[in-house]
Amino acid sequence: MDNSKLEELAQKERDRQKQFTYRIFGCSSTACVSAGARSTIDTLRLAVRACSCCEGKVEIVSAGCMGLCSRGPLVRVETVGQDPVLYGDVTAETALEIIARHLPVDAADAEKNHENMDEEEAAELFEIREKLIKAFDADDLNTHIIPLDIPFFSKQEKVVLSNTGYTDPEKLEDYLAHGGYQALAKVLQEKTPEQVCQEIMDSGLRGRGGAGFPTGLKWNLTRKQQAEHKYVIVNGDEGDPGAYMDRTVMEDDPHRVLEGMIIAAYAVGADNGYLYIRGEYPMAVERINKAIREARRIKILGNSILGTDFSFNAEVRIGAGAFVCGEETALIHSVEGKRGTPRMRPPYPAESGLYGYPTNINNVETMANIPSIIIKGAEWFAAIGTEKSKGTKVFALAGQLRQTGLIEVPMGITLREIVFEMGNGIPGGKAFKAAQTGGPSGGCIPEQFLDEPVDYENLKRLGSIMGSGGLVVIDETTRMPEFARFFMDFCVDESCGKCVPCRIGTVQIRNLLDKIIHGEGTQEDLEKLDTLCPIVQKSSLCGLGQSAPNPVISTLKYFRHEYEELLKVPDPVEA
Repeated sequence: MDNSKLEELAQKERDRQKQFTYRIFGCSSTACVSAGARSTIDTLRLAVRACSCCEGKVEIVSAGCMGLCSRGPLVRVETVGQDPVLYGDVTAETALEIIARHLPVDAADAEKNHENMDEEEAAELFEIREKLIKAFDADDLNTHIIPLDIPFFSKQEKVVLSNTGYTDPEKLEDYLAHGGYQALAKVLQEKTPEQVCQEIMDSGLRGRGGAGFPTGLKWNLTRKQQAEHKYVIVNGDEGDPGAYMDRTVMEDDPHRVLEGMIIAAYAVGADNGYLYIRGEYPMAVERINKAIREARRIKILGNSILGTDFSFNAEVRIGAGAFVCGEETALIHSVEGKRGTPRMRPPYPAESGLYGYPTNINNVETMANIPSIIIKGAEWFAAIGTEKSKGTKVFALAGQLRQTGLIEVPMGITLREIVFEMGNGIPGGKAFKAAQTGGPSGGCIPEQFLDEPVDYENLKRLGSIMGSGGLVVIDETTRMPEFARFFMDFCVDESCGKCVPCRIGTVQIRNLLDKIIHGEGTQEDLEKLDTLCPIVQKSSLCGLGQSAPNPVISTLKYFRHEYEELLKVPDPVEA
């Protein structure tokens, strides 16, 4: 299949969508599904089937994440000639009220002929019609409307998430209708691998997995290697507590991830690749696998992609949920069927990676940026963000906030904008205390830095990191030693145990924290923490151990008084 055939499929889908007067999108991402979205979407479909007046006019789309997860399940109604309307907290009952309000439901036209249905199905639709008639008088539907001009939405700039919530993630044609695989066609027809690498370098894109290494530079290092085989790996082993950025992109826009991966393979000269996905992400595994099958069907994967001499194959590898496998050498060992433990570097994977061959590894969000950069150009992407941190960043906004969910914002936005405008502040009249960025590897940023820009360099200067994109907000009721202990407990459990500083050092740090929290710590114990944390940082083998002390170091730096208040008071007799 060539590019003209892709465009033909895309146009056919666009024409199909235009025939509907009403398109109703129900979020089917994990966050909304956990709140009951499947029942909501099923009810929407039943309601449309129950009304003959709606036949051929309405499409119910099982779409991706719409962002404001704290108000899920979410439903958006799009009517030709009208502004879209977004509803939150949509139960099955609320779904019927939405249908009754927006669609030309006529109670007198409720006797639809169901000759081809069995009695049970006909009875179910009859019951739905009866409920629709009663729903005409519902007066609480306005409380479910979420204005689309609130800061949570208006301050976002979507690149990676541009399709989520607007397409059916399980339908290739929908991705094509929104410009899918045009970036791949462009690079195969117009650019050499070297030019693609240069485009990504010029864009300023940095790895979104945490380290922030320049993506184009990493690609070029792999491209320059001479080898019989090369590999590309997409790291979907997101493991930070509360983080679900990569999970959402894989679930809700799987073809975008796949397209970025294939472009990367062309740029570095890889012939095979793997998408490494956590076993706890079954929906992501299912949808990525389906995307791979669909891509093979239309010759976007396999031999002679889009009629060129470029060939590439991809498949999924499921991880066992080890946090350390977010580190690329540990991930490589896991893909090879070995225990997921890191190794010394150099050599780096770009020189000797999977099975000893040059290997390029990027995380899901990094790959999902690629199609937009290719289509819109490096200059466009570089104009977003700050001088050294280009583009946007996806965050899982969580914690003690009125509004939580998935956001994509330009680099350089301030924490104050995120917390008090997009997150709508702290509930219950409580005061903001700190924001934790970077998950277990990150640090806490206190109130005095609310107006600092969020970018790689600035977060590092403040004692934290960007990480993969977890952002947890805590209020004045949180005790920082206990908060730090939570993340240290996580790191102790997730340490692979290969190197002594991480295996033993993290346990000792946790023991000291326990001692202090239980009122048994002394000033000497606090000083031991000051000494031990940098030692673990500097001497651990991989990023897990090197960053594990960060929450302790940052809370000691900004909230030391909370540790000191817990110290055991010396007995005056013993003194």
